[in-house]
Amino acid sequence: MKKAILLFVMCGAAVLWAQEKSEITVKSSELSNHVIMISAVEKGKSLELHCNDGQAFCMAVKPGNYQMVRLAKNHGMYDCQNVDLYPTDPNQPQEEKLGEYCLYEK
Repeated sequence: MKKAILLFVMCGAAVLWAQEKSEITVKSSELSNHVIMISAVEKGKSLELHCNDGQAFCMAVKPGNYQMVRLAKNHGMYDCQNVDLYPTDPNQPQEEKLGEYCLYEK
């Protein structure tokens, strides 16, 4: 039983280590055909984040800086590279997830 618990804990830790965090700057958000599309920049590289309007954790965020967490493969609600957005504003709780999106790198 102890070995099973240890294995479970190690698998959970591996998933957390597989997540990649970075800071992005959101340039704009728009709604088109029930899809929220967010244009952003990460280290000079253009990105687009998409989510289905009406889904849990799908929202158009305001322009500004955010922390983006790339989720491990096969984690998340979309069939693509999933990412979560978190605030970088010190007045907001850092653990408050703003949304989950499908990432498209340009």
